Amino acid sequence: MRTLIRGMGELTITAGLILMLFVTYQLWGTGRYTQNQQDRLSEEMLSDWKSPKFTTERVKLGEGLAMIRIPRFGEDWRYVIVEGVEREDLRKGPGHYPGTALPGEVGNFVVSGHRTTYSAPFNRLGELRRGDEILIDTREEQYVYTVTDRKIVKPSATEVTAPVPGHPKRRPTERLITLTTCHPKYSAAQRMIIFGELESAVPRVERT
Repeated sequence: MRTLIRGMGELTITAGLILMLFVTYQLWGTGRYTQNQQDRLSEEMLSDWKSPKFTTERVKLGEGLAMIRIPRFGEDWRYVIVEGVEREDLRKGPGHYPGTALPGEVGNFVVSGHRTTYSAPFNRLGELRRGDEILIDTREEQYVYTVTDRKIVKPSATEVTAPVPGHPKRRPTERLITLTTCHPKYSAAQRMIIFGELESAVPRVERT
């Protein structure tokens, strides 16, 4: 009996260590991967922007499209938005839904991102309030969107990504942004949706 209890105790300790290592990798290891990808994408995108032939319409899947900044999250919060929302794309950073509007265009510019793991770019999305700014940097302009609403929806509610969110059959006349992420944290049971509209567009200021 003592041998059995000792064996079970050792197994429990081993399982706990394995679980701890797994959690550490999920929180730190995946974040390191994303940061490395972000550094690479940022360097490549800024280099591409120097070319007179660059256009956002030609950005390929997996490449950097634009930079997102949210002042509420601090001056250092910024991510390269990747073109695409497949698993490999979102491991690199927030992803733009192909086929939705590009930054500043009429329609709905839709961006999805992880709320946990892989640097968790959208971890604090729930802190956004009406009127908060979402800044999108492109080669020549910075588009300033302001938050208008927040909703929690089912994963099947794809109508939030329509050109007119919630109204798939309507023709868009406004320039909108939609941010999506999982809800609640550590679960994919629902989606948190942040809606915004374009407030202004100003020349992009190059940052180091």
